[in-house]
Amino acid sequence: QVQPVESGGGLVQAGGSLRLSCAASGRTFSRNAMGWFRQAPGKERAFVAAITWGGSTNYADSVKGRFTISKDNAKNTMYLQMNNLKPEDTAVYFCAASSSSGIVPRATWFNYWGQGTQITVSS
Repeated sequence: QVQPVESGGGLVQAGGSLRLSCAASGRTFSRNAMGWFRQAPGKERAFVAAITWGGSTNYADSVKGRFTISKDNAKNTMYLQMNNLKPEDTAVYFCAASSSSGIVPRATWFNYWGQGTQITVSS
């Protein structure tokens, strides 16, 4: 079964940094758009960032200037570097891959989902 797998979540103080990784096994996603979403308790899953196979990126306004998405096609792995974390960034973060190469910042655009990893930012 094709499924991305996230790693790197945890507990961090406000102002700190974390890096998430998303490794995809079973197939290569080098030609596909990939993205990160997050879901806080009681809220809908929200777009965070995405990257095309060519390296173009798209960010939610709430994370611009603080988060950086990247990917290593040779390793079939995507990353999310998160700096200056805030308590409102607390959520379960999901890695996702699309069957398409372009980006539409909606969860319905993405076909393959990881199980999620918890990030908690304390104040």
